[in-house]
Amino acid sequence: MKSGKVGQAMSKYSIFFVLLVMILISMLMNDKFLSTRNITNIAVQLSVATILAYGEMVLIVSGLLDLSSGAVLALAGVLSVSVYKSTGNLALAVAVSIGVAVAFNMINALFVANFAMPAFIVTLATQMAARGLALLYTKGQNILQIGDYAKLGQGSIGPIPIPVIFMIAATIVIWYIMNHTKLGRSFYAIGGNEEASIASGINVVKSKYKAFLINGILVGIAGVLFMARVNAGLPNGALGYEMEGLTAAIVGGTSFSGGVGTTSGTLIGSFIIGCLNNIMNLQGVDAYIQQVVKGGIIVAAVLYDIRFKNKKAPKVILQKKEDAPSAKA
Repeated sequence: MKSGKVGQAMSKYSIFFVLLVMILISMLMNDKFLSTRNITNIAVQLSVATILAYGEMVLIVSGLLDLSSGAVLALAGVLSVSVYKSTGNLALAVAVSIGVAVAFNMINALFVANFAMPAFIVTLATQMAARGLALLYTKGQNILQIGDYAKLGQGSIGPIPIPVIFMIAATIVIWYIMNHTKLGRSFYAIGGNEEASIASGINVVKSKYKAFLINGILVGIAGVLFMARVNAGLPNGALGYEMEGLTAAIVGGTSFSGGVGTTSGTLIGSFIIGCLNNIMNLQGVDAYIQQVVKGGIIVAAVLYDIRFKNKKAPKVILQKKEDAPSAKA
């Protein structure tokens, strides 16, 4: 009995153990790793990818997916920068970024929820469209001299960088939605068993729209932070960032089969990827080798998900089904 409880605890907290081991190894490899400056850099660099990862986590838990977030981020970001340069209104610029990202996610939701098209295909198509529109709008040129807009990505409030503040706020909001609302429970129920969710009275179409809506808001915020951090509007920016978000979510315990995933796990998964990137940079590892390592991590995480975590999925799904009747969204 005791060994069973120990096994459950090890399984539950294994992701924290992995992060701890990675930090210890990184400390031994490079004495600069734990410096205040380096830790701050890691947190700032992680901010955009972590915010995207929360959106991916919400979608994957709901049995969905988004391959367009990097491209939509770029389009929303360059339009936001352009609006700011034209008007000098920062609030309007942020609203434009969020609005554009939400609009694309509503298109994704329309085809996925109403026309039952696979999210993989739909978001792959919108990825191409968004990237093409970003390049068309800017004629392939970067938008430079963005002025005070850059403060959102490079400024601080007290000792805390602004991107980290956005990341913390997103963490709190997503954690609350997923753990303390009927909407969050409906996401788990739909991803666990969509037919059972329909039978229990959950409006599956509306819940899918809301999942994409949350993702759109997060992508729009990430677009502002990304462009502000690089101090330019880059139509070709954030290439592959959708994979950064997916990797963080999957490494953090979100199951591709749906119905399983946590905000805390996604955050830890993001920090694992961020620490790995950082130590490889500090050690001067070739950028191409870094890509190979990341690819290996994705394969290993998905393999673990298929071989081990899915054995426990029915228990999780059953628990969510029991909550489902009160989870009308």
